[in-house]
Amino acid sequence: MVISGPSGVGKSTITREVVGRMGAFLSVSATTRPKSDKEENGKEYWFLSREEFEKQLREEAFLEYAEVFGNYYGTPRGQVDKALAEGKTVLLEIDVQGGRQIRRMYPEALMIFILPPSQGDLAGRMRTRDRGEDETTTRRRLEEASRETAEAMKYYNNMVINDDLEQAIREVIDIIQSNDGE
Repeated sequence: MVISGPSGVGKSTITREVVGRMGAFLSVSATTRPKSDKEENGKEYWFLSREEFEKQLREEAFLEYAEVFGNYYGTPRGQVDKALAEGKTVLLEIDVQGGRQIRRMYPEALMIFILPPSQGDLAGRMRTRDRGEDETTTRRRLEEASRETAEAMKYYNNMVINDDLEQAIREVIDIIQSNDGE
């Protein structure tokens, strides 16, 4: 199962709740972006140097990867393969580029895209996330959100608007449960 959405839309919050309520396996992505003081290696991301990430790329250790805003992000293959072999429901919280790659490898993958109620709402969420981003970065992320949403319309078979968090969580769980075993 792939869950994607623009930066600031609440996909991490939704994904964490879905994992907690369903007992699903959440793949932890690797990245070359710097770790914030609030993040823990192996929890939010596996933080790798650019050299280590590129080495793992050459070893085909990622199911998918992308370079976003100058940093690599990727899904480690080993942890996903192990969870699938154990029969677990596997969630990948990744961007649309990665989702497109997963869709090619796993045409049966369930693709869920989280949408904001409006662009204005998304802009407000980005500004209140307290990630130390300047206005230029926020504007660039909003432009990327528009591009991602347009692309998601081609590859994602489920869209969930995160206007009410609890309702969005329930919708995602309902989508997963209604597609279980298909």
